[in-house]
Amino acid sequence: MFTAQEIADITGGELHCSPEVVVSGAVTIDSRAAGEGSLFAAVIGENNDGHDYAAAAIAAGAALVLAQQPLSDVPYVLVVDTQKALGDLAREHLKRLRAARPVKVIGITGSAGKTTTKDLIGQILSMYGSTVVPAGSFNNELGLPLTVLSATSQTEYLVAEMGASAPQDLTYLTDIAPLDVAVVLIVGRAHLGGFGSVEAVAQAKGELVEGLVPGGIAVLNADDHRVIDMRHRTQGRVMTFGAVRDTDIQAVDTATDVLGRPSFAVVTPEGRRAQVTLTLVGEHHVTNALAALSAVTAVGIDLEEAAQHLSNATVLSPHRMDVVDRADGITVIDDSYNANPDSMRAALRALAMVAGRSRRTVAVLGEMRELGPESRQHHDEIGRLVVRLNVSLLVVVGAGAQGIADGAMQEGSWGDEVAEVATIDDARVYLQNALIPGDVVLVKASHGSGLWRLADELTGKASRS
Repeated sequence: MFTAQEIADITGGELHCSPEVVVSGAVTIDSRAAGEGSLFAAVIGENNDGHDYAAAAIAAGAALVLAQQPLSDVPYVLVVDTQKALGDLAREHLKRLRAARPVKVIGITGSAGKTTTKDLIGQILSMYGSTVVPAGSFNNELGLPLTVLSATSQTEYLVAEMGASAPQDLTYLTDIAPLDVAVVLIVGRAHLGGFGSVEAVAQAKGELVEGLVPGGIAVLNADDHRVIDMRHRTQGRVMTFGAVRDTDIQAVDTATDVLGRPSFAVVTPEGRRAQVTLTLVGEHHVTNALAALSAVTAVGIDLEEAAQHLSNATVLSPHRMDVVDRADGITVIDDSYNANPDSMRAALRALAMVAGRSRRTVAVLGEMRELGPESRQHHDEIGRLVVRLNVSLLVVVGAGAQGIADGAMQEGSWGDEVAEVATIDDARVYLQNALIPGDVVLVKASHGSGLWRLADELTGKASRS
């Protein structure tokens, strides 16, 4: 709860209302979500200007508007930058919460797997106390402050996904929410257009472990040498996980069932052992599961209990290895939320695993964005992998992804094994004629390509949304 005067003091803003106005409800950037006593932050986005909706938010019950442009006929606080002001408010809010009671904050970063790991950690911790965990991929300069501001005096655990598209992004986010536990998954080739090299990605991801509170714990993937090297960048205790030996939590006896769901045992140097059988599809989720186990045990959860809860955890966020068996006998693997070369490889291997030797495989792939000058090469490599995995039919959607088709054809895929279509509408028409009962279909691309809309149609979720 903040008064208008407190908000102005915290953000360096200028009052345009009574200083005694009280914000007692949620903080939102969507006027449609405004309710009694809420604070509406008017953010200027690519397609909409929140200032245009300030009056609607107040009419819906909002107590106050946070704005960076003058407004008329609404109570508001004028700031230089609404986004930065939200970060200032979130920092102060968390500081007040921690002064009143212990609140454990867990942050997760990595080039792939952040959202799934966040969801797994949230599901486990919610069995032990009031847990704030954002839906979807709420991981940037807007999403993180809104997540923090949703915490209440009852919150015991706050799980924050933290993304980075440029240097200092994670430094900014951990300054808002200093971490008790910092989890780093993998360093891959996401956002190469912004970073320039994998080494620069590693440098940026390592900012997370520098954002620990005194006595905090860095949870690092020992299977990734760039991640484990981050142990030199933190003053906190280091906890390791992976399939390699000499880790604090090690996966052994990993296997995958006929539906592509992995199982494994975890062992510790002290001789403790627990069994995990995931409901998630894809062997790459073993890394996410190990990270989740490590994070929750770092805040005091029993390993065996955590493993049991992990085995019951499900996919929560949409478009992430969501496997749907249709009534017509077609199975759709919707992994269309985002894509980079590493996650694309993992998804293609999962496709092959789910289909086995008896079912036809169809890969519907779009552009992997933000890969910089080597984008064509990375797409080419994915096309070659499609052929090596013996995928039956490759459907490449959009001009930005045509390197995938080129790579597949260079690797020896010809004729009707590769189809190129210009638009999502073209892909829809093509698949209506091409798919047959028994097919296993993977849909994957960067979010900006919009291919997730096609995935919604293929899974039947578009008609239910």
